[in-house]
Amino acid sequence: MTEATDKLSSGIPELDTILRGGFPNHRVCLVEGVPGSGKTTLAFQFLLEGIRNRESGMYVTFSESEGELQQVAQSHGWSLEGLTLLEIGALSEKLLPDEQYTVFHPAEVELNQTTQRVIDQVNRTKPRRVVIDSLSEIRLIAREPLRYRRQVLALKEILSKCGCTVLFLEDRTSGQDMLLESIAHGVILLEREQAEYGGIRRKLQVVKMRAVDFMDGYHDFTIRRGGLQVFPRLVASRTRSSDRSASAGTLSSNDAELDALMGSGLPWGTGVLIVGPAGTGKSTLASKFAWAAASKGHRVSAYLFEELNTTFLGRAQKLGMDLDPHIKSGRSRSIRSIQPSLLLGNLLIGFASRLRRKTHVWC
Repeated sequence: MTEATDKLSSGIPELDTILRGGFPNHRVCLVEGVPGSGKTTLAFQFLLEGIRNRESGMYVTFSESEGELQQVAQSHGWSLEGLTLLEIGALSEKLLPDEQYTVFHPAEVELNQTTQRVIDQVNRTKPRRVVIDSLSEIRLIAREPLRYRRQVLALKEILSKCGCTVLFLEDRTSGQDMLLESIAHGVILLEREQAEYGGIRRKLQVVKMRAVDFMDGYHDFTIRRGGLQVFPRLVASRTRSSDRSASAGTLSSNDAELDALMGSGLPWGTGVLIVGPAGTGKSTLASKFAWAAASKGHRVSAYLFEELNTTFLGRAQKLGMDLDPHIKSGRSRSIRSIQPSLLLGNLLIGFASRLRRKTHVWC
């Protein structure tokens, strides 16, 4: 079989950016994380992207019913039409008297039957994309690590020969499983952290992706209606333009004396910390640059942690810096008052999103 070098889109543009184009074609990748971290949602986005590109897909589930998967899809506004759902290992069947083994251990019978059902369905439907959710059932049936590894390797080899690009989903409920990570061509880890205050922070990390110069490190993401929204980690050497003319110049405050103190203004692509006691004019100075940038047609965002939007906008208006027309025109993208308890999640996500769109953030 010819080695595949192309990529298949994950259905999440930002994740494709992290993976340098998407999942490697004809390869098996592992998506792991604790329950509720977003594995199923990511898998559905991967399969539905294939449907949009006229690539058949199959979702194999061991622990959830077809009705539960349909409910998950409906919550995101998705239709699973055109997608093959294979439900394996219904509990009602296992409880039948004829299914109770008295001579052979379940590992000797059920394991081969389980993998064979998957292989038979793949041979019938010939899907381009396959998701197996999850491998925990096979591990429990196999009992022994060696038998489990051999079954997973056999399944990986057969699916690869069939021309499938496969996502294995695995729950991290019993600790880190290095066995699967060593077998898979690529590994993506989804994490969810409960902060001491505020909401939950979700992070994504590409642990490995063979022969791919992926963006390493942690990347924030959220789960919203419509799927995962990923915010790639900002790296100065990658986000700054290599074209010096694109980042040349300064942002003027529209105050000649103030600009003269800074050498004609603030250089583009830099960060500025305004420090001073209460009442010295920090917010006013920040408002001055925000108003000047919006007046020149640049997009501006402001994040407030100690006052309401109306207070900030009212003070700026009384000082001759009316931001309301710019907000209505769309040049001031966001004037948001954020609770301090939600600082970590909202600030990082909003800040990263605005920077990637080449907007300007003022706090």
